[in-house]
Amino acid sequence: MADFSVIVIGAGVIGLSIACKLSHKIKDLLVIEKNPLFGMETSSRNSEVIHAGIYYPEGSLKAKLCVEGRKKLYEFLEKHNLPYKKTGKLIVAKKDEKEKLIDLYHRGIANGVEGLKIIEKDKVKEMEPSVKADMAIYSRETGIFDSHSFMKALYHNAKKNGAIFAFGQEVSQIEKKDSSYYICNQKGEKVSATILINSAGLYSDKVASMLGIDIEKENYKISFCKGDYFYYAKRSPVEKLIYPLPHEGLKGLGVHATIDLSGRLKFGPDAYFVDKIDYSVDENKRDFFYDNASIIIDGLEKEYLFPDTSGIRPKLKGQGVRDFIIKDESDKGLSGFINLIGIESPGLTASLAIGEYVSNLVLKNYG
Repeated sequence: MADFSVIVIGAGVIGLSIACKLSHKIKDLLVIEKNPLFGMETSSRNSEVIHAGIYYPEGSLKAKLCVEGRKKLYEFLEKHNLPYKKTGKLIVAKKDEKEKLIDLYHRGIANGVEGLKIIEKDKVKEMEPSVKADMAIYSRETGIFDSHSFMKALYHNAKKNGAIFAFGQEVSQIEKKDSSYYICNQKGEKVSATILINSAGLYSDKVASMLGIDIEKENYKISFCKGDYFYYAKRSPVEKLIYPLPHEGLKGLGVHATIDLSGRLKFGPDAYFVDKIDYSVDENKRDFFYDNASIIIDGLEKEYLFPDTSGIRPKLKGQGVRDFIIKDESDKGLSGFINLIGIESPGLTASLAIGEYVSNLVLKNYG
């Protein structure tokens, strides 16, 4: 008999959400995390934006789970009295970008996003006098929140439901034997489960490969996509989030302006691939950030831009926009193994919807 019914690998926001949801129904659940605490990587190194669901292809998991997740997230934050602000967002365009902007608006409408409006230059100036745009999409439902207090609430809720957390335990090997999965840490200690959920974020492809899955053949290989931020040391000239049009194939959302709950303005992230985890920010990028920020906001002073944080996303490369991979691997002879791979933006916004999606998958197939 297995030690646990369910083991979740990874205690980022997705692992926490899965544990919080599943622990209502399954009492012998273990979460294994290699770091000394939850949410220490991608989940806590981002813009802390609650996305509306505009950007993602119609019918994709990213679109569906972002729209659902955003509603669930606002409800959760309200219920638990956690800090957030529905700031609204402007996605701005120049004259020669108007057609792309209108296409993006229609994508958002097709995804079921509420509160979207196309506004012209005079209305943009009325809303945000410092913003430079000939046309914009106004997104009423976009907001910001404190991702750490959110993750803390998920963690405490899961623990209250009986979930057990094992921190500082890096998985080194996984073996399937009969109907159980045996997970081994770097000390050679083993624990087993009937159902194994891979929510290892930046290392999810590595975990999948431990069970013999050819990650190249299955297009599961993760690339580290790094994004740096700079903050603005003067009072923010804007109150809403200001975004340029996204890059082709959603490789990034461009250097945008976000405000945190204290009112501090920051710009980023840029997007580039790296071979190893390194969260340092090159102060020599100031000119780059100033030039890009000045495209969307007028009157910024370069000398008040300073390096801030950076984050790394688990990016799936390939043609077009790669969707989330959330898959029961029974067809590979791995009954009870559920992979979550390439859970990048809008994963934070979608986290509660992803937790419910995975919980339903488990209970439907193995409950």
